[in-house]
Amino acid sequence: MSTVTKVWLDETENECTMCGACEATCPEVFEVPEKMVVKGGADLSLTQSIVEAAEGCPVGTIAIEYDGSGHRDNPA
Repeated sequence: MSTVTKVWLDETENECTMCGACEATCPEVFEVPEKMVVKGGADLSLTQSIVEAAEGCPVGTIAIEYDGSGHRDNPA
């Protein structure tokens, strides 16, 4: 499996609905005080949980970069 090197909120096409699904799936990385944020110093080695959170996002606003590619590698 590839290494997650960056995770961010990408509202290019849709806005975060603040549903909290990402935080429920991977609270070590995500929190939703208003819109989703990636916690400072988040453990990006939690690849499986990060991917599950991104896949479970109803509006596809969680972006993942793998292996330092410099761009979003997961579908929106």
